[in-house]
Amino acid sequence: MQGSSDDGGRNAVALLGTLVAAVIAVAIGWVAFVVLPDTTAELAGVLLTLALALAAARVGGSLVASYLDGYNVAKVAVEGPISRDGGRPSPLSAPIGPSADELVEQIERADADPNAEALLVELNTPGGEVLPSDDIRRAAADFDGPTLAYATDVCASGGYWIAAGCDELWAHETSLVGSIGVVGSRPNVAELADKLGVSYEQFTAGEYKDAGVPLREIEEDERAYLQGIVDDLYENFVETVAEGRGMDPEAVRETEARVFLGGEASDRGLVDGVGTETDVEDRLAEELDAEPAVREFEPQRGLTDRVSLGARRVAYAAGAGVASVLGDEGGDVDLRLR
Repeated sequence: MQGSSDDGGRNAVALLGTLVAAVIAVAIGWVAFVVLPDTTAELAGVLLTLALALAAARVGGSLVASYLDGYNVAKVAVEGPISRDGGRPSPLSAPIGPSADELVEQIERADADPNAEALLVELNTPGGEVLPSDDIRRAAADFDGPTLAYATDVCASGGYWIAAGCDELWAHETSLVGSIGVVGSRPNVAELADKLGVSYEQFTAGEYKDAGVPLREIEEDERAYLQGIVDDLYENFVETVAEGRGMDPEAVRETEARVFLGGEASDRGLVDGVGTETDVEDRLAEELDAEPAVREFEPQRGLTDRVSLGARRVAYAAGAGVASVLGDEGGDVDLRLR
């Protein structure tokens, strides 16, 4: 699929525009913060000037690149499990992938960009958290223009929830699509705690406040209560898909949370078209009545986050370690679309 222009001449002009913006900002900052006010500390003036120069360079470069790109389709890629923090293991580290908030920000930034006449949401995700998935779906649904979702390897569960907010969903014939269901899970380590001599005592107010806590066996009424939450979320999922896809709710339930290859997903009305990226490009051309030129929008991150993210991806790919959270001190149940 056609990307943003890599032409050397355009890059040179973009670089020149960035440098001009920075030089102008330095000149203004030097006069405003160093030359004119006699009482201003010179160091503070220099620091403020540098900050202004960096900000101006970023804005100027972005404006010039936007002007020269000539794109008309904004692409946002949803990769990996969907979560609020993007898989960030700690507040001090970078996320493994884009967080839901970052994806929403990308879509909103594309919506505000006059160049972006259409939105392409590329989906390769097994699903994830419920509310973050719905946040991304709502952002896609609010985009002012045609929205087309394209499933690559996997568009399951939370990914399909997002696709329900787009005008159309396309998939490759070997894509896995569906899994319209909800999982609620809790570890049970009560027997292990007994063997280790660990006893459970927690002070709560409200009968079901600690329902599902892993250090004791779950009661039948607690199981029914937690299952009721999962059932309610499932009905919400079914209704969201039925409304967004124009399907009968019963047809959605009949999928029984299974995944289907692209062809069968099409037969069931779960996707609008089956094809390659070229076919998706042709469909965008029909919608825009023009040749589509795609620019991928990415999270706006600082240098520290970028370096940390790169290091984490290398370590993850090398199998440096896999961490999982078994539970917290309360009785919360992990609810996910998968």
